Amino acid sequence: MVALRFATLCALGAVACQSTSPSSDSTRASADAFSALGPGESGVAIRADKVFTMDAEDRVLAPGMLLVRNGKIAAIGAHFEVPQGFEFVDYGTAWLMPGCVDLHTHIHAGGFGDINDMVLPVNPEFRSSATVVPGNPQIARAVAGGVTTLFGIPGSGTSMGGAGILYKPKLHATFESGVLRDPGGIKVAQDSNPQRGAGDLGNSRAGLSWILHDINDKARAANAQGRRDPGLENLMKVHSRELPILIHTAGSDGVGNTARMWRGRYPVRSVLSHGCFDAWKVSPFVAEMGMPANNGPRTIEYSSTRDGRITGIVSKYLDAGVPLVSLNTDSPVVPQEELFLQGAMSARYGADGYTMLRAMTIHPAIAFGIDDRVGSLEVGKDADLVLRTGNALDPRAAVAAVWIDGRIEYDRARDGQTF
Repeated sequence: MVALRFATLCALGAVACQSTSPSSDSTRASADAFSALGPGESGVAIRADKVFTMDAEDRVLAPGMLLVRNGKIAAIGAHFEVPQGFEFVDYGTAWLMPGCVDLHTHIHAGGFGDINDMVLPVNPEFRSSATVVPGNPQIARAVAGGVTTLFGIPGSGTSMGGAGILYKPKLHATFESGVLRDPGGIKVAQDSNPQRGAGDLGNSRAGLSWILHDINDKARAANAQGRRDPGLENLMKVHSRELPILIHTAGSDGVGNTARMWRGRYPVRSVLSHGCFDAWKVSPFVAEMGMPANNGPRTIEYSSTRDGRITGIVSKYLDAGVPLVSLNTDSPVVPQEELFLQGAMSARYGADGYTMLRAMTIHPAIAFGIDDRVGSLEVGKDADLVLRTGNALDPRAAVAAVWIDGRIEYDRARDGQTF
């Protein structure tokens, strides 16, 4: 608890430095933001003691207001008049921020059971979307923890497990309305887990590397020839930069190979996921290759140090200059609702507290190319909002309410404390 309190103080200090005084703020709004609501429209104006936009200017409004119109953010500023027909809610001393984004999750099926094709070592057309169980208890806990966008992916039984789904964990809507993108990207497991006992080339890291090179070269050749290949369509989109790819890899040797393959040989929109154990030792190379890192579920390391110290992995990536560092839970390995705790502990072990707020919101959104819709509070974006009773990195600060697309999906006063 002493360690967590220290992390909280560090994060609070970092946040305070970012605050913008109301007098220096100018309201930003869409063209029709302040017009009266028409028939069938919905709107709410929210006031909070602090509003963390996570935008490119890192604006923090203290106090601040947000206007939501038909599920989108219509205006944001220190103060403005509430348009006719809009509900107005003043949340007093609460803090408002964007919903969190987790790029490495497995809770969509509702349990530890995962989807793996254990026949084909590489199968980019295999999809996890068919296994989604909307509103399952783990998804409900994710919402109550302030996580509003997830990348639900296949397991790591094979080296290219298939396509994941980017979805919003809506509890009171249809499955289709929660889909952000399907396929949302490709999942690769480059080492350790997918080493196969089937006697084929996948039973060693060298074999896994060969298999990945082979299928990627085939996808690139199909693109170059303008040829359709039904078994490679998703991977072809990765190479045309229409889809991102997330690579499960850990350890210094695996991470080095991942950065070399997916940023050097194949310059695609790729994100290194995990990067645990002693992988931080090659973080300068990851930075040199310009590869984003999505750290978790292990965010600390002690076995590879020679002096017995505990190393904060995220702080090492940040110190090396790795771009767009983000956090994951690999849920349910770490419970999805504890994504904020990944940020708190990373701050405790050397990472900047405010940067950890970005690591849970805008950084993963940019890395995966969904920042036009989620990750920050900006005019025109989806109204995915989290209201907290205090600093998001403080375990004592509860989630008071969560909106997804402008609709309240969790209200602590209404629904009770979920965890």
